[in-house]
Amino acid sequence: MNIFLEIPRHEYVHESKDFFMIFDRFPVSPGHVLIISKHVRTDYFDLTPEEKAILPQLIDKARSIIEERHQPDGYNIGMNCGPAAGQTIMHFHCHVIPRYKGDMVDPRGGIRHAVEGKGYYQSITSSATH
Repeated sequence: MNIFLEIPRHEYVHESKDFFMIFDRFPVSPGHVLIISKHVRTDYFDLTPEEKAILPQLIDKARSIIEERHQPDGYNIGMNCGPAAGQTIMHFHCHVIPRYKGDMVDPRGGIRHAVEGKGYYQSITSSATH
């Protein structure tokens, strides 16, 4: 069973020949969009060259969709590739996550926080140089 391929079309907020988009069912923040392959692809590295080439345009489209409903102050764009990277559904999907001022006390480091202790590298490097 592939949960992504069972998503009903009425939930799509956009679709192209090879991908569709939905609002994430478990959003990190308001407006969180997933770009999902219509084909069985494990992760980004399993996409065809043509699919990889169109992905930046789809990310831009996801941003437009988000901004029709929300006014984010920034974005995180992420793909988890493999269980060690946190991937739990082994089917390509790209997260476009809107970020809002105040949604974290200190957002510096962004996706570097995926590995514990690596997010605040600036304080580590500045203390190492003094």
